[in-house]
Amino acid sequence: MERPGRVKGREVSTDGGYSVYEEENDRLTESLRLKAKALKSLSIDMGTEVKYHNKFLEEMDSDFDSTGGLLGATVGRLKALSRGSQAKLICYMLFFALFVFFITYWIIKLR
Repeated sequence: MERPGRVKGREVSTDGGYSVYEEENDRLTESLRLKAKALKSLSIDMGTEVKYHNKFLEEMDSDFDSTGGLLGATVGRLKALSRGSQAKLICYMLFFALFVFFITYWIIKLR
């Protein structure tokens, strides 16, 4: 049997409540509130970061699409150039490039 004023080794407050339990509960409640506040702040920051990166990815996607279109048009022109009667022009450009290469090589070799 227990003595009046004690409940399983704990003191009973004068107003009939368990003051030790209330203090511990208040402390734990405050700790939980601070943790929830930190999590809320972190999740808001993460959401902001995700929105920023999604916008950045959308801009990159549109840039790649426009670059792909430009590259496709250039490849189409090169194909048309190689198929047409422009074969002589390509040969002249190749010979010119080789000529410039040999002149550059000769100038470097003389130094």
